Amino acid sequence: MEFGPYLFIATLEGAITAAVLALTAVGLSIVFGIMRVVNVAHGEFFMLGAVIAWWITSLIGGHPALGFIVALIVAPILVGLLAIVCDHLVLRRINYDPERTIVATIGLLYVIQQTTLMTFGPEARPIEAPFNKRIALPWFEYGESGFALTWPWGLSTTTYKLAVIGAAVFILLLLWVLMTRTRLGLIMRATQLDSEMAQAHAIPVNKVYALVFGLGAGLAALGAVLVVPIQQAHYLMGGDPLLLSFIVVIIGGLGSVPGTILAAVLIGLSDGIISVFFTPTLAKIIATLAVAFVLVFRPQGLFGKAEQ
Repeated sequence: MEFGPYLFIATLEGAITAAVLALTAVGLSIVFGIMRVVNVAHGEFFMLGAVIAWWITSLIGGHPALGFIVALIVAPILVGLLAIVCDHLVLRRINYDPERTIVATIGLLYVIQQTTLMTFGPEARPIEAPFNKRIALPWFEYGESGFALTWPWGLSTTTYKLAVIGAAVFILLLLWVLMTRTRLGLIMRATQLDSEMAQAHAIPVNKVYALVFGLGAGLAALGAVLVVPIQQAHYLMGGDPLLLSFIVVIIGGLGSVPGTILAAVLIGLSDGIISVFFTPTLAKIIATLAVAFVLVFRPQGLFGKAEQ
């Protein structure tokens, strides 16, 4: 295969990574932007989404699509409810103090991870995709007669991978509508701007915090459910999503959803392309260096606002 089609396949794989990363990182960004909480356990909520999806699809027989659809709905809800319980039992009791919440969420990370290990086991478990037809992709080649549409051998993908990208875009659009066009979104944005003033106007800030924490965890779990038919469910799978989500949130700007989405696209595409042509380790190194440059030259991130 020539370099052009090979690069196209690498870019497509990067787009899948970017789609899932955008969902996961936006959840982390919303939690920090509204609650000012650095959720170190965010990757474990991602992992729980994949594990619960495997459990649900294992219980439901018949066509793989049936169990997957149920998992796509139930897993994010269960993970979100668990996050709300964690907020009520842990974060609220330490008054959302920034330093203590870091330690608390590290504790949540190990509790969730080790509990999953004891119940789920150490093995990686696959989930069958609801549909997975391989389709050939066209490519334009330039010849003596100009550009011509060809179908190079080996240039193909699956319908499910394309569906993951489309589903992520759709979910992010729904989130944008929620944040900008609904009363709930208005309350969340008011709490983000000034929690004390919001509380003075009878907004139940603690309930908003609990809802936001659950929403962030649910988005991470949703991304995991989408990606687990491509990867596999494993109790240690939360590490990479957590690292990349922090990188994306820092580059995009702490608390900035548009910046987070843009950074997720950039990091996801670069991660996919570099991983295909070189190694995944090099992709993580370059992403970490990008964070260092952003922190040096623009500490507030691409879309973040500098402190006055």
